[in-house]
Amino acid sequence: MDLATAWPPFGLRIEAGPLLLRPITDEVLPELIELALSGIHDPDAMPFAMPWTDAPPETLPTNYVQYQWGVRANWTKEHWNLEFAVEREGRLVGIQAFFSSSYLVTRTGETGSWLAKEFHGQGIGTAMRQAICAFAFDHLDAEEVTSAAYADNPASNAVSRKVGYRPNGTFRKTRREGEWHPSQEWTLTAETFVRGEPIIATGVAEFRSFIGLDAPIALPLRST
Repeated sequence: MDLATAWPPFGLRIEAGPLLLRPITDEVLPELIELALSGIHDPDAMPFAMPWTDAPPETLPTNYVQYQWGVRANWTKEHWNLEFAVEREGRLVGIQAFFSSSYLVTRTGETGSWLAKEFHGQGIGTAMRQAICAFAFDHLDAEEVTSAAYADNPASNAVSRKVGYRPNGTFRKTRREGEWHPSQEWTLTAETFVRGEPIIATGVAEFRSFIGLDAPIALPLRST
């Protein structure tokens, strides 16, 4: 038995033109940490509700590893967070996530991502979002995909518009301690979705069974 059999998210791959969305295994964590330490946003800005990039360089690596291990440990069919490391032409550029609660009932999930600063402004964020939304609609039977970004994060909000999300109100959300800022909410349906490169997804059947969309796949019997 390989690890992807025991943990089907590790068997997922999404190809979209020059992009590859691959699972976050322990082997890729050191490179992701280095990418995050290289800079994701300007120090004065904070695009994340949990300001994890404010952590000192000496503690951020441990924090990030613990977070990724926690994603796996806390996974249930009722509440899960699917995160991919994103490569463009073989080079790691960032993270694309799709997370959900009560997915079998709601058929909806939220997208989230980060991209190293050196790759900003090249259309990669839009392509990443298009790939994960295509995966959700085409392979996970999603009926709606949501996203959110602070009002002072024009790049993320621009991606939502390009991909076809519709505004869905604002509310106050905290970020750094003692600070709140308006968060713009977005909703996407298959009818408004603006697609990018066609995707090729592998490991889908096993993952659908893992989250309860289909009946579990029986393991082959060993010959005696």
